Amino acid sequence: MLGGYAAFFLLSLYKIDPFLSLPIVAILLFFTGAIFYKVLFARIVKFSDELRIDTSLLISFGLILILSQMSVLSFTADEVSIPTPYSGKGIEIFGMQFPYIRILGFIVAMVTIFGLQIFLHKTYLGKSIRAAAENWESAILMGVNVNRVYLISFALACALAGIAGSIVVVSYSINPAIGMEWSLKAMIITILAGVGSIGGAFVAGVLLGIVESVSAIFLGPYMSVVGLVMFLLVLMLRPQGLFGR
Repeated sequence: MLGGYAAFFLLSLYKIDPFLSLPIVAILLFFTGAIFYKVLFARIVKFSDELRIDTSLLISFGLILILSQMSVLSFTADEVSIPTPYSGKGIEIFGMQFPYIRILGFIVAMVTIFGLQIFLHKTYLGKSIRAAAENWESAILMGVNVNRVYLISFALACALAGIAGSIVVVSYSINPAIGMEWSLKAMIITILAGVGSIGGAFVAGVLLGIVESVSAIFLGPYMSVVGLVMFLLVLMLRPQGLFGR
């Protein structure tokens, strides 16, 4: 939600195309996430594993509600979108129309996903993040600064969410309450893919999009129910996800 509004104001105030402003939005959200972590989450690292998870979830949902209400006061509850010179335009392939905005959004998503995959598997910091996620106590014994890893991981997640918000505000529209809606989709995709499977998340996201699009023909506005049914079935039959180990 914050990423979408950032892209909107960068275009409105400084005439920066939303796809060109992606690095700026990512940097802004990275430092915003770092501040949130320092203020709200840093102290719960010392809690037991179960209490840490429960507390972080409660803080996160509380943060969603606070940011949503603050955004209503700052930006009103009206939906906003970004009109671009190439909005409504596209290319036709085999009788099907492919909008430029969706094509660019798909390219950005692919570059971001594969960039994240390379970062997590080829860099020391990325391996440290994976180690801390796997077993934080063993990571400490191997010399990993777990507190720094948690901070960077949270800030990086916020930056990625900002990129997603920039794409959403161009392709659809945003309002202060949209964070919960897209967080639900992200949770469904994460469960479908399996926690930690970056490539699986890409496939699961495409799968969910196809299923919802086809379901819209038969269910109309209730198409999101299909995603929730998939979510429940995977939890019951394959809790590690379709691509998780």
